[in-house]
Amino acid sequence: MEIVLRVMGKTSEKYLREGTEVYLKRLKRYVRFSMTEIPDLKGMKNRNPQEQNSAEGEVLLKDIAPSDFVILLDENGKRYSSRGFSDQLQKWMNAGPSKIVFLVGGPFGFSEEVYNRANGKVSLSDMTFSHQMIRLFFTEQIYRAFTILKNEPYHHD
Repeated sequence: MEIVLRVMGKTSEKYLREGTEVYLKRLKRYVRFSMTEIPDLKGMKNRNPQEQNSAEGEVLLKDIAPSDFVILLDENGKRYSSRGFSDQLQKWMNAGPSKIVFLVGGPFGFSEEVYNRANGKVSLSDMTFSHQMIRLFFTEQIYRAFTILKNEPYHHD
């Protein structure tokens, strides 16, 4: 099993990169987990949101195989408690895909092509967070999910 987090743009804040690295290292105990940062696309400043979403969508979907299970981190996705998310992650893994790919879009979300390719959507909160912060929050939640599944003492109800 492999889990991939594909995100648009780079993380410019050192503290966020360092925090994300902590959880990327911890996750090695449980699963092959990687994060792929897709550089911001050039020439997007003068494009409308639809054009930007379409261009970003092409890049986000570029390396996704037909057999990959794709979950969007989207404000309109399903909301879970940490324990509920760990249960759902286990169900996705039990369904048999060799790879689960979580996608974080650009500032305007996802294109219709990306929505059409997705197998599901997850929202991390009713609040809006920067795309840079989501990387840290999500890698921590994946780590938390695995500690819950393994009955390890990281999570407290």
